[in-house]
Amino acid sequence: MQDGTTNTVCCMQTPAHDTDSDTGESPKLFWRLPLKPVAKVVAAFTVAVALPFTLAGCGGSSDGNTANDSTSPQSSPTSPTSQASANASGNTNTSSNANTNAKYADLRGVDLGIGATLNGALAFPADNAWNTDISSVAVDPNSANLIASMGLARGLHPDFGAGLYDGAAIGIPYVVVSGGQAKVAINFAAYSAESDAGPYPIPADAPVEGAQASVVDGGGDRHVIVLDRDNNRLYELYRAFKNGDGSWNADSGAVFQLASNQVRPGAQPGWTSADAAGLPIFPGLVRYDEVSGGAIRHALRFTAANTRKAYVPPAIHWASSSTDSNRPPMGMRVRLKANYAIPGSFTPETRVILQALKTYGMILADNGSNWYVSGAPDARWNNDRLVSELAAVKGSDFEVVQMNGLVTP
Repeated sequence: MQDGTTNTVCCMQTPAHDTDSDTGESPKLFWRLPLKPVAKVVAAFTVAVALPFTLAGCGGSSDGNTANDSTSPQSSPTSPTSQASANASGNTNTSSNANTNAKYADLRGVDLGIGATLNGALAFPADNAWNTDISSVAVDPNSANLIASMGLARGLHPDFGAGLYDGAAIGIPYVVVSGGQAKVAINFAAYSAESDAGPYPIPADAPVEGAQASVVDGGGDRHVIVLDRDNNRLYELYRAFKNGDGSWNADSGAVFQLASNQVRPGAQPGWTSADAAGLPIFPGLVRYDEVSGGAIRHALRFTAANTRKAYVPPAIHWASSSTDSNRPPMGMRVRLKANYAIPGSFTPETRVILQALKTYGMILADNGSNWYVSGAPDARWNNDRLVSELAAVKGSDFEVVQMNGLVTP
């Protein structure tokens, strides 16, 4: 979301959002690379929910092939949990059974703290775009070209994991607070006119994506994500820095209503959020508490290196100057093909992730390395297995879900 400023790479090789995908530089291995500015994107705000693909509304790089995706971050791998093993064996679709235990649009009763377990709770109603089963939706007529633009032979890569890389947690962290959490002032800089006004209930120990103790202003996108469980609200900041008095400085911020499909009623057409496509970040993260439970019941978030000056709902703006129709627009949704056989030799965690990609797919939300999947850090991830197994799933194994409501300038 930079407009005439310098961007940096956030966690694990994902260039900061709103960097023009045609003018930015090639991302380096995992971390911080200054990128060039991008012109501001303006788009209409959408909150409609329907299928196929009129969805609830809530960004350069090269093709990213210079990265070494096989390099695993530092970690202390752990064994897969027995629960995940029981619920995610073979190619069984566990999501339909797991949905009986899902609790949509109601975070009351979830755990508190950093990386807290949500105990089956999901953001937004069951019919929201993030939670919709798209396994039977038609394939987009231009699917083959769109997939090819992101790399047919390039594998998936987890933008999350266990342990630290270069002194920072691997992934996008979050914290759950109660309704009694004290609210603090937020001082918006770059996009104050497009941000939801504070105060926000951000605790003093809220984790900052990519933050390093040795680098005062580092950390790339520096997202801060806070869920207020009692009021069903999601607060997200972009480029966030804490001040000595407890207030925060941030380039932008957005507040989402988790109990409604009117996800951001205060927003105006053209407003941005903390993400390139104008989407909420948290609903698309891979979280270990879900995976260990045997099913992910929502779409995931991913990045692509070369995008198009266009968007499709649920996205609300773009981050590119290219009008090439064979490049993916923000908000494009892909799914793992139905005939892809999930290997039984993969860990239960990986099999759960891949099943979610068949059932719910993943939504393009940012410019970054091709086929990078977003998630939250957790000490229980087995980095080596996660990286190697997801890398075996190639771009050619995916297809684009039919896009309706495409918006171009």
